[in-house]
Amino acid sequence: MPAESQAAPAPGSVTVNNPQAVSLAPWKPRVNPWLIAMTVALAAFMEVLDTSIANVALPHIAGSLGASTDEGTWVLTSYLVANAIVLPLGGWASNVLGRRNFFVLCITIFTISSFLCGAAPTLPILLLCRILQGAGGGGMQPMAQAIMADSFEPQKRGQAFALYGLVAVLAPSIGPTLGGWITDNFSWRWIFFINIPVGILAFILVTRLVDDPPWIKPDRGLLKKMDYLGLSFLILAMGGLQIMLDKGEENDWFSSPFIRTFAFLFVFGMAGLFYWEWNHKAPLINIKLFKYKNFAICCLLMMLVGGVLNASTVLQPQFMQQLLGWTATTSGLALTAGGFTLVLVMPLAGFLTGKVAARWLAVIGFTMFVFTYRYAAAVTTLNMTFAASSWLRVIQMIPLPFCFISLTNAAYVGMPKEQSNQVAGLINFARNIGGSILIAMTSAQVTTRAMWHQQHLQNTMTPASIGYAQQVQGLSGFFGGVFGSQNSAGMALASIYNQLNMQAQAQGYQDVYMELSWMSVALVALAFLLSKNKPGEGPGAEAVH
Repeated sequence: MPAESQAAPAPGSVTVNNPQAVSLAPWKPRVNPWLIAMTVALAAFMEVLDTSIANVALPHIAGSLGASTDEGTWVLTSYLVANAIVLPLGGWASNVLGRRNFFVLCITIFTISSFLCGAAPTLPILLLCRILQGAGGGGMQPMAQAIMADSFEPQKRGQAFALYGLVAVLAPSIGPTLGGWITDNFSWRWIFFINIPVGILAFILVTRLVDDPPWIKPDRGLLKKMDYLGLSFLILAMGGLQIMLDKGEENDWFSSPFIRTFAFLFVFGMAGLFYWEWNHKAPLINIKLFKYKNFAICCLLMMLVGGVLNASTVLQPQFMQQLLGWTATTSGLALTAGGFTLVLVMPLAGFLTGKVAARWLAVIGFTMFVFTYRYAAAVTTLNMTFAASSWLRVIQMIPLPFCFISLTNAAYVGMPKEQSNQVAGLINFARNIGGSILIAMTSAQVTTRAMWHQQHLQNTMTPASIGYAQQVQGLSGFFGGVFGSQNSAGMALASIYNQLNMQAQAQGYQDVYMELSWMSVALVALAFLLSKNKPGEGPGAEAVH
């Protein structure tokens, strides 16, 4: 790798041409690592928040700019596609510019494009600005994580990742609530404008506090040798995947030639990307890191963790608004207790990472997931109260820190320090892709299971059913007394059908929660495949290839 070949020794090192000496040379940042962690976490929080803050504002955006609701969804898709493309490129960009310089560039692009998004006069201009915003944001998450990894000693890295985990998990949870409140009380444009002061503050703090470690040396020559074919494959794959997932349910999935086309682009792009990057001398993405068994398993598990997190974050408020009739603000408030839970549990999980092997923390977290989703299937009913919904969110959040922090920490075990940027980019890439896939899959599965339950319930609605006949008779009498007997029978049947439809949808949610529980059982088994490691072990330790 170029980063390895140009690595330089830390001050005080004896050997210049020995990469092994470089990787083992002690280095500490010039300021308190926690100041650095909070600085980069601020920037990452701003970016992760924008992946979900615009969701509830789409009708307002579309109406304001004279676009249809379907056209408005491209505000989300354009951001996610650009974000997914840039996420795994952080390692290469850091080799070209230096990690701090690349991080500052991402903050600058994100902040300026946020202003342009808020000021956009038309939908095409807004979409172009969202692409720029997504590109700037795509480099912020992995760079923040990589900076934290190198700023802390291995024994304390878990506590730093607890802060990063809080950002990665909490921001998507509060995004829709914050976006809805801003849109209702001000304007949708302010969901973008609020990034400006945060971005300026992050820019100032990063330039003053963050430095690159000595083994990261910019090589501008790599820009002239850029792997354009690899980048093309990545754009094809991520564009195909995001458009397929966003428009799949709307177009009846693979029965649509439109969806099949983008599915082909995804498969072709990913196959070409892996083959080309594996054999390229100076790849954009170091695919060969997947030869490290522990890293490959961590990426797979993180993909599923990201999927479970994002799926539950979408499913619960969706259920509360569609079936319980709650407002977006009320639904968001029901999720608030989960955020407070994360604030309490994250530091504990971070502390335990330095005391307990990552494998066992992951097993504990995934085991809790099994029971969490079985509990969710039991309490997700049409009679759910606000208190029950808040408690469910608390239960859902407790396992996340144990899974997230342990996997993030374990991904660095056995990896050369020079690869920390690539590790961070790929682990975040896996989490985001898992989230996109499982959101689409669970939403589609809710619809499919609801239709199955609806047909099953309709089979019991026959005149021979005593309960059904009594229900029709009772409702007919009620509507007849209020509106007259002429339409009472039809109104009674309509009311029963509405109840049946709502019950079928609730059962669809229950089925999906049970499926997530069974998936968590598989996660427990996969967690045992992680290599044994000493608590607090970091880059450079022995790894299994």
